[in-house]
Amino acid sequence: MHPDLAQRQPRSLLDDVSTCRKLSLNLRRNTEQDHTAQIDACAAAFRYEDCRDAYWNPELFSLLWGTEVWQQASAAQRVILNQLYWVAYYAQIVSAEIATILLNQIAAAGMFSLEDFRLVCDNLDVETRQERAHINAFKKVGEEVEHQLFGERLFTYPMRSLYAHTMVFADTNAARLFWRRLQLQAFMLMSTSNAFLGSQYLLIRGLRTLNGKLIQHRLGEFYRNHPDQAHAPAPSAISRYHFLDESFHFHTSRVVGLEVPRSLPQPTAFEKWLVNRGVAGCQRDHFHFSVGLNGIFWYDPATFPVIYKLFRSRVFGMDHGQAMQMLAACFTEESEGLHAAEETHRLAADSYCAFVEGVAYLNPQNREMRLMRANSLERYLKHNRLALARFRPPAPQ
Repeated sequence: MHPDLAQRQPRSLLDDVSTCRKLSLNLRRNTEQDHTAQIDACAAAFRYEDCRDAYWNPELFSLLWGTEVWQQASAAQRVILNQLYWVAYYAQIVSAEIATILLNQIAAAGMFSLEDFRLVCDNLDVETRQERAHINAFKKVGEEVEHQLFGERLFTYPMRSLYAHTMVFADTNAARLFWRRLQLQAFMLMSTSNAFLGSQYLLIRGLRTLNGKLIQHRLGEFYRNHPDQAHAPAPSAISRYHFLDESFHFHTSRVVGLEVPRSLPQPTAFEKWLVNRGVAGCQRDHFHFSVGLNGIFWYDPATFPVIYKLFRSRVFGMDHGQAMQMLAACFTEESEGLHAAEETHRLAADSYCAFVEGVAYLNPQNREMRLMRANSLERYLKHNRLALARFRPPAPQ
């Protein structure tokens, strides 16, 4: 830079050689190894008839694995529960990636308001394009499966906006949704002109996707280790390609959220408060663990209407009384599946703590994930029993 053309920020990202090297390498490798074409090809070729009799994930990653319905299920029903895990899991990922597409651009706008931040923005641009391909593939497969099995949606949904609750099955109501929308709009407005807040969206994104990275690795390994990849189920291949893309996305989150702030002015007290609010919001969203979908932190009582429909469908053929009894057995009693879900939740909280360990401006509640850790198996069972007692099944269509 010419000495007479001084910029308004005291430091440049280009002065942080280590961070720039990591961002450059991440961008180059993600561009060279972009799996959009493979994902698009798998989605275009997918026909449920071709793989309806096969597992798409490791057995552990099956809907309601380790619960009473899993223990009683026939071999064919277990295959469907395994496939429905894929449908439900990636329905949640669609919701998260819809938000990511817009928020990536909001964060880029905030950081591009400073000099020398093109490298960050270019990484986010590549990711945003990849997310569109991911969403298209997940929706196509999930919607076709549910149409074939049920003739209606259970876990999938029409395209939704960023302002819908990111957690598909959440403990919420109209008032909470309204307040959440106001908070999100305020954060987005401030982030478009605030490089620190833009970078800290990536910190929060990294937290929100960290557990997903651990789960998706295991889903992706199912395809990588498949003995006949040429004839492996297309959804399993999509899982693998998605994980490979998301590995680069997570690296972006880590570098931008944790290292880029070194090149920014020290955050103000208000900016620190906002970031702590964002991390606390992540803890609230991930407070619950789900025996229905181990690895996604759904609020299980919100899934009761959908699971009831599943039990009443031709897949299981239960009558009303049997379906209600099975809901109670799955969601209000201890099981191998429940203990597995609790363990996933504990490991997630541990990994979140490790991720933010060096972030000095987080308060102890957020550094230690105290809110998230306040949940317990005993609380889960007590809350589900109360919720099931109030549950009234939807009227037949």
